[in-house]
Amino acid sequence: MSLGTYAAESLSNRQFDRFDLSRWDRVFLPPALQDLVDRPPLETQTFIEDDNRGAILPEPVATVDGTQYFLSVKGVGSTIDPYSWRPLDREYAAQLCKDPAVRERLRRHPTALGDRVITGEVWLRGSPYGGQGLDHASTALRVSERADLTSLSGFRIAPIVKVALFPPELEEQIRSIHWYREYRGRIVQEIRLVPSNVRIYFHARNTVGTNVRHVFDLFGVASSAAAHRFEVAFVRSTVAMLTLFARTLRYDPERDRYLGFDFDDVWLDKDAVLAPDGTAHFVDLEGIVERALERDQVAEKIDDQVHRSLYELTFAYEQIEAERVRRFGGGESRTGHFEAVLREAVRTDPYVDVESTRSHLDLLIRNHCQDDSLLTRFRAVDG
Repeated sequence: MSLGTYAAESLSNRQFDRFDLSRWDRVFLPPALQDLVDRPPLETQTFIEDDNRGAILPEPVATVDGTQYFLSVKGVGSTIDPYSWRPLDREYAAQLCKDPAVRERLRRHPTALGDRVITGEVWLRGSPYGGQGLDHASTALRVSERADLTSLSGFRIAPIVKVALFPPELEEQIRSIHWYREYRGRIVQEIRLVPSNVRIYFHARNTVGTNVRHVFDLFGVASSAAAHRFEVAFVRSTVAMLTLFARTLRYDPERDRYLGFDFDDVWLDKDAVLAPDGTAHFVDLEGIVERALERDQVAEKIDDQVHRSLYELTFAYEQIEAERVRRFGGGESRTGHFEAVLREAVRTDPYVDVESTRSHLDLLIRNHCQDDSLLTRFRAVDG
């Protein structure tokens, strides 16, 4: 897809202040919306589609700790009517538009295949359909600023580097395009770094769940040893996602509460992407919230958070392991091989260890408060 770039005010991630990122003080508009701006774009760039409202530049823009990252823009418009399977193109947007002047601008050029539109329809409460809202983007930015670039105590993220603000005059025109409810907040785009657009199961053309063979080919997993390393990296990073609350736990003496990050309406299977080495990065940070709990609720929250995403971890691991065996062979028992991978994955993790008995394997989950009385035990594998 082609997107035109326009200069914009932005909020920056202070973790990236040491880098000159002024070239990304931009909003990226699809052709259908460029006629709403009274000036030509600074440049036009070709992106790869990502999810319903995202786009990724095909060439890497940064390398962090040996991993290449690509520029991702969240909030570039959608191609599908949210209330049917009808294409959302500029002609349909014009029909929805409540402002005659905006309607005329949208019709300056004929509808094109793959038109993409940002609308003023309230979507998921905090965002306009096809775009991104400031409230959600600000949440994602706050989470990203807590990280050491791409790692939050071992929980790997696709960091937000900028939140680009739409010009008010463009916002007002976009607001006039809606079905039922008009979005009143600021319209923005998240400018973020991602290691790929390969997700676990949903929101991508090729995922671990739907086309793991393509994933192996794409990432060059060409031997049994490479596949094993891929499995270990995947399990290491997803175990960190399952234990996020414990990793970020802190005590607030003023409120006599324990605080830690938890997941709201986001999930491992659709909201994480894989790096070529198998490391999962959580990409939709708007759904990560800080919970405040009493002490006697902490262990239950840690346990619940593991349960919440354990199925997605196990499902994806099964696809990866099946492809390893299909390509390179293997005769280990299912649980025996998983136990070996799990042990290797957490070997250097300061928050998770494994303990085995004759009948089962447990995860021992420590916490950022270094409070041994809050250590949590989770049954991972039965013999």
